[in-house]
Amino acid sequence: MTLLLSAPGGTEWILLFIVLMLILLPLRIIALWRVYEKANQPGWAAIIPFYNIVVLNEIIKKPWWWLLLLFIPIVNIVIFIWSYNLLSKRFGQTEVFTLGLVLLPSIFLSILAFGDAKYKE
Repeated sequence: MTLLLSAPGGTEWILLFIVLMLILLPLRIIALWRVYEKANQPGWAAIIPFYNIVVLNEIIKKPWWWLLLLFIPIVNIVIFIWSYNLLSKRFGQTEVFTLGLVLLPSIFLSILAFGDAKYKE
């Protein structure tokens, strides 16, 4: 039994993952809340499932039904990346910043939220 607990990929990795998520999830929510407020949208919308995507679509100037595209396999990946690209463009950022949003969203959303980036309508 002790061999299973000390094996690589055992409970230590699971606990590390849980601790990281408990740190990164609140950071991501706070950053998204602030990004929404910078875009003149209600910040509380960031914590409401599905509605937060509708509000994001308003920020990036896309129709609400783009939410439905997120339920289509493969298409959802394209829409997800495209949405982050449009969000970074709305805040005057480049495609490199979009890559950061896709790969490290908690960090790059925080940069958008607490940095000097301004929302451009």
